[in-house]
Amino acid sequence: MPVDLAALLDDLDAETAALREILEPLRDSDWQLATPAPGWSIGDQVAHLAYFDDMAVSSATRPEEFAAIQASVADGAENPDTIAARYRHLNPAQLRDWFGRARAGLLATFAGLDPSARVPWFGPPMSVASSATARLMETWAHGQDIADTTGSSREPTARLRHVAHIGVAALPYSYAAQGLHVPDVPVRVELTAPSDEVWTWGPDGARDRVTGPALDFCLVVTRRRHRADTAMVAAGPVADQWLSIAQSFAGPPGVGRLPGQFAR
Repeated sequence: MPVDLAALLDDLDAETAALREILEPLRDSDWQLATPAPGWSIGDQVAHLAYFDDMAVSSATRPEEFAAIQASVADGAENPDTIAARYRHLNPAQLRDWFGRARAGLLATFAGLDPSARVPWFGPPMSVASSATARLMETWAHGQDIADTTGSSREPTARLRHVAHIGVAALPYSYAAQGLHVPDVPVRVELTAPSDEVWTWGPDGARDRVTGPALDFCLVVTRRRHRADTAMVAAGPVADQWLSIAQSFAGPPGVGRLPGQFAR
């Protein structure tokens, strides 16, 4: 079934609006608050989103330019921490403006692309639709860091399905990022959506299974919660191992969150 790119971009726009609701009331000094991501402030989180929005547009429309940046990441000259440090001179107004321009540019550019076209990225190449989904996932995940910092509450929405989908699809990458062999074992994922609908991936008869609330799964695969602080359940050795190393984003896994850091 073809991806409805317009609907996906509408969801990305809605997730952007949800993040802006958290950012809007912040004082300038709040942008320097430390988030749960070690060494990163709220300002760093926003700069990260703006930078990688620009990179997503570059990968889709200027692949040769993107290849040069991709090479600098591959040889270790660039990483998320060095990128964050580069933009710490920007004040909150400048960061808001950059993120606004970058996100608007992303939405406008992607609206004119073939959703099935392949584009390069810092991990494996992906389709335009998957790239847009990744931007939504990143917006939600970095928004979680900011919400955790400010104490803001976020209502889970049906948009979590996009985050969960990319988390399931990234199972092979999760193993590769840890330098582990990718198991040739199917995993069934059954998640309870905010509406109480059940979202499923994988064969129904699979012995290895991951079950639980969609919100908790998304928090685990974006490494915003340790699995011990969620209601996720894994049955089978592969499911259990995957849930411990799952990551839905490209690049190194990072330290994640500690057990008990966000106890229920």
